[in-house]
Amino acid sequence: MNGPGVISDADYCARLVRELDRDRYVADLFAPAGRRGALFALHAFNVEVARVREAITNPMAGEVRLQWWSEALIGGARGDVRANPVAAALLDAIETYRLPRETFFALLDARIFDLYDDPMPTVNDLEGYAGETSSALIRLATLILSGEAGRASAEAAGHAGVAYAVTGLLRAFPIHARRGQCYVPLDLLKRHGLTREDAVSGPASPGLRAALAEMRVLARRHYEAAIEALGDVDTAELPAFLPLTLVPGDLARMERPHDPFVAVPATSAFSRLWRLWRGARTLRKATEAD
Repeated sequence: MNGPGVISDADYCARLVRELDRDRYVADLFAPAGRRGALFALHAFNVEVARVREAITNPMAGEVRLQWWSEALIGGARGDVRANPVAAALLDAIETYRLPRETFFALLDARIFDLYDDPMPTVNDLEGYAGETSSALIRLATLILSGEAGRASAEAAGHAGVAYAVTGLLRAFPIHARRGQCYVPLDLLKRHGLTREDAVSGPASPGLRAALAEMRVLARRHYEAAIEALGDVDTAELPAFLPLTLVPGDLARMERPHDPFVAVPATSAFSRLWRLWRGARTLRKATEAD
């Protein structure tokens, strides 16, 4: 039992997601109250592994951190795993909702890419990375929400995750460039006569702008495919897909003239909140219409 002034594992996860992944936090609030704790745990885990790069001094240290999570999921980590509030809450969610551990292992393997400055090789590799990270989170969330997500849900999650992840990478392009990270696929860069160095150090040439525009087209294509697939998805699973509704507005803002190495046109927190609320109504109407 938690003593006075000590927050529960679930509350710790909710606070972490609220501070560092506001889009998913708001989306989780649209879920039934009894399922929110598990969703917060899932998304707090994602926050922890997504920010490993920021907390390390070298890639090997990052791999050690990711390996700790893998071992925690199979009971092999040193020390009291449940002393970590995110790990404790996540293990409870996995056991309660019988979440597939292999999906978490694949996500952790994909996150190793974040630790290094190697360029993303191809568009297919980018889609695979997004599928094992962002799409996997959506898929796991649908299992928490409905217990048995079907084929339509899996298809929608696949496309939605890629759309949301690619859009997020585009939003974070200035940050990644400053770190020397390159998520713009090499095959896409080469089509425009560019190298990895052009994508991390500039200048913002016409070729680079064209490459980023192709990434927006990729995100939009997956968004449209996800919306089509959502017509056959159980309405109980819709909170898992809610962040998807932010994609069109984000892509539209990034089409405005700007220097991608300086900043990407952003929107206010209140505007994102309003768009998520409106998106929840839009998604429900779309599924009910079918």
